[in-house]
Amino acid sequence: MKQYGNIPNMLEKSRFNRRLHRIGKLLYELFEIVSSYFKDFCYEMHYIIDSFPIAVCNNMRISNCKIIKDKKWRGYTASMRNYFYGVKVQLLTTKDGIPIAFHFTPGKTADSKALGKMIDKLPAESSIYGDSAHLDYGLEDKAFQRKAILLKIQRKSNSKRIDTLEQKNEKLKMEKELKRQLAILKNFSQEQYML
Repeated sequence: MKQYGNIPNMLEKSRFNRRLHRIGKLLYELFEIVSSYFKDFCYEMHYIIDSFPIAVCNNMRISNCKIIKDKKWRGYTASMRNYFYGVKVQLLTTKDGIPIAFHFTPGKTADSKALGKMIDKLPAESSIYGDSAHLDYGLEDKAFQRKAILLKIQRKSNSKRIDTLEQKNEKLKMEKELKRQLAILKNFSQEQYML
């Protein structure tokens, strides 16, 4: 916007961040209202969940970090094969990539715990697709008993519950779609940060 002269007196980055923090609660409430209306009007029944890390600082600066201090913030990202110090964002989207719910957890928290907190935000008889990090048989049974929600989580190779080939392919297809949507969101947020 500044580049094309649409906002000649743009705020500095620090002032913008302060204002953003002041309205943080309002933005969260607006997101909740919009996502609930979307769920009611669109009758979406297929959702995808995944997580991505947000590092607060580089690993070599952990001892100097003043924002957060505890071992629970040090997490591991298996897909990237690296450790990070910060938070995980659990993002629940429609199959088209529209965010419906999100949850912040410390980096060390298991993905399945965050999924348990987000199930109540979904309509009954819906399906949730996710990777094997969200696998929890107790949660799978509980979600089905409570709201008839099917957790279509990818199984590990040594899993007690085995999927058919058709189920595996369906889950892989949905996970690829989510990875594509997450890449778009990450690129968008990085572009905004650069401005």
